[in-house]
Amino acid sequence: MSTDVQKVKQRFGIIGNYAELHRALDIAVQVAPTDLSVLITGESGTGKEVFPQIIHQHSARKHGNYIAVNCGAIPEGTIDSELFGHEKGSFTGAHESRKGYFEEANGGTIFLDEVSELPIATQVRLLRVLETGEYMRVGSSKMQKTNVRVIAATNMEIPILISKGRFREDLFYRLNTVPIFVPPLRERGDDILLLFRKFALDCAEKYRMPSVKINDDARRLLLEYAWPGNIRQLKNITEQMSVIEEKRDFDNETLQRYLPDDSSMRLPAIMKKDDEKTFASEREILYKILFDMKSDMNELKKLVFDMIRKGIRYEGLEEDHSEIINRIHTEKEDVKVFDKERKSNVIVDNATIRHIEDTEEILEENLSIEGKEIELIQKALERHSGKRKFAAKELGISERTLYRKINEYNLE
Repeated sequence: MSTDVQKVKQRFGIIGNYAELHRALDIAVQVAPTDLSVLITGESGTGKEVFPQIIHQHSARKHGNYIAVNCGAIPEGTIDSELFGHEKGSFTGAHESRKGYFEEANGGTIFLDEVSELPIATQVRLLRVLETGEYMRVGSSKMQKTNVRVIAATNMEIPILISKGRFREDLFYRLNTVPIFVPPLRERGDDILLLFRKFALDCAEKYRMPSVKINDDARRLLLEYAWPGNIRQLKNITEQMSVIEEKRDFDNETLQRYLPDDSSMRLPAIMKKDDEKTFASEREILYKILFDMKSDMNELKKLVFDMIRKGIRYEGLEEDHSEIINRIHTEKEDVKVFDKERKSNVIVDNATIRHIEDTEEILEENLSIEGKEIELIQKALERHSGKRKFAAKELGISERTLYRKINEYNLE
């Protein structure tokens, strides 16, 4: 972790040591001195809103205005007026001219939260601002200029919205000049325990009460839970327990009462620590599955060959299995051989030998990483009736990664 990232964590009260979190903070610090557009992605509740503030405070625009706009909270009929302003009389209720957020933020930074909620018509206006810095107020024909840094965020998979015609592809590429991904809480491991302790101490200080503590079983439950609401949900649950519960030491049963009673919200076993073995990525999981399959197939093939080599011979003649195979191929007929252990004749047919010979070839064909990824994804989606959130949990990958692979392999 760089010195700059450590300073940012201290200044903005960021808790955690997860590598992907440090990577996101490092990108924010590196891109801050430029005027490049930034698109921040991640699930709801992961803390995306702090990254625009980091970028603004580390840029040359830090003395200018910083305006945060929740695009999903503004009605479609008034969003253009809110962003770009309007002239008096331009619509019913417009009793006077009004500046928009882009005009107010001139020389500073504007943060467009939930940018994926913008209507298509507004997306066209935003694209022009990004490309030329020009815009017009609603009801005006006069072009105006603005010098503003645009940072956007969304918890949606924009490529999927593009395929459905709900988001402009050209706008996506303009916004996504520098992407920053904020990891979900369930992937951050021991950061969950650090955040719980932080929220418990904050609540104790705020309401002047002893801080709550949890035992080992409760800690394990915190780490196993999927946290669909991420940091926001963890904070709410910690505050609820701190205020409602009289005792200050919590066990597993007490914590369970504040978590939704849904087994699908538990992380799959493959994501948990078991015998000190963990997987760094979904590709490592696939490799392990495939290598285990190959090992099983090799053992089976070896067993068949050993049986032929040690236990079977021509009646009255000692011959190895390669000569038997050659006889079958050349004469196109089944061969009667004698099994010494069973003390009886055994028919070795062409199909059996071909199956043994082709084992390696079939094995290689089935060991395609891409093919196995597709097969595993399809099975998980079928098992959960197409619900990607639950399929991603079973596969042990993030929902964002699953969306990307569905697009990559055209599995819609």
